[in-house]
Amino acid sequence: MSVAFRRESDEEHKEPRFELPIPAGPNLVTEGGPPLIDARIAALEAEQPTADEPRHEEIARSLRYWHTRRVTAIVAPPPPADEIAFGSRVRIRMDGSERDIHIVGDDEADPAAGLIAFSAPLARALIGAGEGEEVELPGRDEAIDVVAIL
Repeated sequence: MSVAFRRESDEEHKEPRFELPIPAGPNLVTEGGPPLIDARIAALEAEQPTADEPRHEEIARSLRYWHTRRVTAIVAPPPPADEIAFGSRVRIRMDGSERDIHIVGDDEADPAAGLIAFSAPLARALIGAGEGEEVELPGRDEAIDVVAIL
């Protein structure tokens, strides 16, 4: 039989699924990081038995990521009271309005909730600053004011 009449499987035409990328550097987390990771693992494991095949593969992929993140998690020490560091809660003034942010690990980040990853440009600009300082952020004309370290 000629190869021209052979039915190829759909699997041959799918894009390869790579593992979820692990952020570079240490896996720093706040005190709330390990419980958050454990909750995500538990939710995925609870969903896995009833998932259809494509979702089952997606869950397995996510579980590999989260298990790796749990094993490599390093709970950072508490931040100093007088300087912004990993784990600091800070009130800043930006674009005329104040907002509170918490500098957290990559997997804990949720910018809409004020949880900013320590690897984000805003957090990198703030780390090392003190209360009352103005911080320059590349790409911005206006400085960011550190109103308070909470």
